[in-house]
Amino acid sequence: MEDTNINLFKSVVLWLVQAPERDFSLRQLGVLLTCYLDDTPQTVRGLAAELRISKPAITRAADRLEEAVLLKRVKDPQDRRSVFMKRTAEGMKFMRRYRRAIVDHQHVMSASI
Repeated sequence: MEDTNINLFKSVVLWLVQAPERDFSLRQLGVLLTCYLDDTPQTVRGLAAELRISKPAITRAADRLEEAVLLKRVKDPQDRRSVFMKRTAEGMKFMRRYRRAIVDHQHVMSASI
């Protein structure tokens, strides 16, 4: 079973590497997944705390994800000094494809056992 999980992880990572958006780093993927899987607004500070990496690392990852149009920065209307990372339509499309890739790869792996 462990080898199956590792092979599934490898298949999905290869799919990500070949994705037309770009080759994501693990940090970028961690930021993206956190923003899409958690419905609460995400700030650089909050993401840094959750992912246990520095705020500058989050900022660099967010820059790349914003360039890929998968996330966008929006000022907090309550505190203009604070910025939220928001989902985009392109990001939602990517996440649906990512989810589908995981399911498809799981099916392929299950069929080969």
